[in-house]
Amino acid sequence: MMLSNSSKYAVKAVLFLALHSSEENKIVVKDIAAPINVPLAYIAKLLQELSKENIISSTRGPKGGFYLSDSNKEQPVINILKIIDGEKRLTSCMLSLEKCNEEKPCPLHNILSSSRQTILKSLQEKTINELALDIEKGNSFLPL
Repeated sequence: MMLSNSSKYAVKAVLFLALHSSEENKIVVKDIAAPINVPLAYIAKLLQELSKENIISSTRGPKGGFYLSDSNKEQPVINILKIIDGEKRLTSCMLSLEKCNEEKPCPLHNILSSSRQTILKSLQEKTINELALDIEKGNSFLPL
């Protein structure tokens, strides 16, 4: 399981919003694109998808922009990946074999299967807010 560039960018953008935005302090796309080093049009599209699926919040108009509400912050990180890449990418064969499964495993399937399950479980259990708090506490870093 590898993350696409789109998923990586989306996670960085969501964490940027978790650390720097609020309902009173919305952030416009151009102010997100530069710090996370992602092209403006690309991140705008990803943020619209995430907003449509209620992972992040947005408001239109002169005082509009993107932000994370308390309920947004409680979303599991895996939801970002599911929306951007789809569930299939998270569970697809590492060798990209269509017919790889438990009954007919590829050469890497049995080696990676338990690790993948552990990773998916961790992504399901970890919230956006928990990742943001780790950054704030210095337990992890995100150059923003």
